[in-house]
Amino acid sequence: MTISATGIPSGTRAQIGVRTLRTDRWWIQPLITFLALLAFVIYATWRAFENEYYFFEPLISPLYSPCLSVTCPEGATLFGWTPFGDWYLGGWAISPALFILIFPLGFRMTCYYYRKAYYRAFWQSPPACAVAEPHKKYTGETRFPLIIQNSHRYFFYAGLVFNVILTYDAIIAFRNAEGAWGHVSIGTLILVANATFLWLYSLSCHSCRNTFGGRLKHFSQHPYRYWMWTKISVLNHHHMRYAWISLIVVAGTDFYVRSVAAGLIPNLYLF
Repeated sequence: MTISATGIPSGTRAQIGVRTLRTDRWWIQPLITFLALLAFVIYATWRAFENEYYFFEPLISPLYSPCLSVTCPEGATLFGWTPFGDWYLGGWAISPALFILIFPLGFRMTCYYYRKAYYRAFWQSPPACAVAEPHKKYTGETRFPLIIQNSHRYFFYAGLVFNVILTYDAIIAFRNAEGAWGHVSIGTLILVANATFLWLYSLSCHSCRNTFGGRLKHFSQHPYRYWMWTKISVLNHHHMRYAWISLIVVAGTDFYVRSVAAGLIPNLYLF
């Protein structure tokens, strides 16, 4: 609702003949976001369907962990657990990554920050502040498929499970190819960084903040939850930063593991 020259609220938007009165290069940020997210989607899709070069003892790609198919290499499965058989679709073996990617991708797709990012970059709804969107109708997230965004908190809980698994993968990476503990390689450091930034991204999530401090009428009666809420609130200020860093690190970790597994580079041990 706008305010007219007389100070009386108007029931319609201001009638401006141009899309925006901004004179800065407002389109640069949504363009960069569009290109970055598109690049990740293309890369992750290619890797998920490639169905190889995702494990090199003791390293496993985060896009394939936990590996739950009987087609997984020996040592790549989680405690030998393989609930999914050797599934085929039209003669093509289904990649183990497709069994699990729905959960971490679902967490990011429904994330409050990522909604803002791809709503602006892909749908131009709106493309930037003070820039009119090209859509004539707006229904918000009240209809299918956007009503699915309300499931974000459940994807958040599932994401925590995967964080635990990827942390376990990072711990396992302190072994060498022969299984001896106490060794640190470049891959070890990369898997540790991947798990760390995924935890920072998850803990800085708005749903995490609400889980600890939401619906509390008296913080004084819940000192532990209040303490957690204050710490998570600090992380929440950097949620956008962790969202991008963790996304880049996930792709970089997979790329490193693939390069090692394909024999393109060695996994150098520091000690």
